[in-house]
Amino acid sequence: MNIHGKNNFRMGTIGEHLVEFTVLLPTGLEIICGPKKNRDLFYAMIGGMGMLGVFTTITLQMKKVYSGLLKVRAWNVHDLPTHLREIESGAPQHDYLVGWLDATARGRGTGRGQLHAADYLHEGEDPDPVRTVQVAYQTLPSKFFGLVPKSLLHYFMAPFMNNPGTWAVNTAKYLAGSFSRTYRQSHAAFHFLLDYVPDWELSYGRTGLVQYQSFIPKENALVAWNEMLTLSHRRGLPSYLGVTKRHRPDEFLLSHAVDGFSLALDFKVTPGNRVRLAQMFQDFDRIVLEAGGRFYFAKNSETRPDTAVRFLGEETVARFQAFKKRCDPSNLLQSDLYRRVFGE
Repeated sequence: MNIHGKNNFRMGTIGEHLVEFTVLLPTGLEIICGPKKNRDLFYAMIGGMGMLGVFTTITLQMKKVYSGLLKVRAWNVHDLPTHLREIESGAPQHDYLVGWLDATARGRGTGRGQLHAADYLHEGEDPDPVRTVQVAYQTLPSKFFGLVPKSLLHYFMAPFMNNPGTWAVNTAKYLAGSFSRTYRQSHAAFHFLLDYVPDWELSYGRTGLVQYQSFIPKENALVAWNEMLTLSHRRGLPSYLGVTKRHRPDEFLLSHAVDGFSLALDFKVTPGNRVRLAQMFQDFDRIVLEAGGRFYFAKNSETRPDTAVRFLGEETVARFQAFKKRCDPSNLLQSDLYRRVFGE
C-alpha cells in the first residue's frame, strides 16, 4: 500500500526506501525490480494493492540512529489556519511532525489542536543508547501509571465515546496542552500513541469505527477541510479523532501523495448513523475532488470506481489495468478492495 509516516514531507513513502525487490508474478515469471531496473513495474507494484504479484525479497535502505529516544516538542494551535500554517513552516525544521486535530470543536475553534514535532538524538546525546534501542525498552508498558492494566482502559473510555463525552475529553486535552513542552520519548511511544491502550478500537462499541482520510494540495486544504468539518457538525456526525500530516509528491503509479496535507478523521459507527455516514462521505469525496485532492486506499472504505478515476486520471487507471492484464492475465489475484475501486 506504500505506507507513509509522520516524516513523509522529508523521507517520502516506504517505496522510496526500496533499493530493489523480487516479484513472483501469477504467470510464474520471477522479476527483479528497482528504480532503474524494470522501473515501470517497480512503480506500479509499490502501492498496487498486491494485485500484480507477490514480493519474495525486498532490499531496504535503512537509516542509522544513535538512540531509541526522540526529542519531542508539543504545542497547541488555536484554529485551522494556524494549524496548517505551523505544520508547513515547522516540517522543514524537524525529522517528524504530526498534528492532533480536535474535530469536535466548532466556530472560531474549528481545527484547533496540538502539534508534536520530533527529532533524532545525535551521537552522544543519549547516555545509555545500548539500552534504549533494545526491543524491551521500546515495548509499551502494560500498565497505565504503573498501576492500572491497560487492557481494561477501553472499558473506561467507552462511556465517553459519544458527542458530548468526546467533546469534553478533547477540550480537556486541549486545555492541558496550553503550554509548550519538550521531552524525550521512545520511538514506539511517539509513533504508536494509540497502542498505549490495547484494543483501543473496542471503546467505539461493537459496530466499531470508520476512518476517512483525504490528501489535499496545500493551497486548497484550508477551505476544503473547513467545509468538511462544518458539514460534519451540521449533520450531527463529528469525528472523534483527527490527525494531520504534511506530505510531498512521489512517482508511484497509484499514488495518494500531494504537495500538501492529509487529514484522517475517525467516526463512530452505529446502527442509526451508518447510512448518514455513508452519505456524508460521498459529500466529502465531492469536496476533496473539487479541491484537487486524493485518497489512500488503505484507509478509505467507500471509494468508488468513478472517484478513483477522477483523482488518479483515466490514463493512470488504464496503465494499471494494462499491468494487471500483463502480470496476471487469468486475474488470479483479487480482493474486495480491488473489485470495489476498479470494478468487477
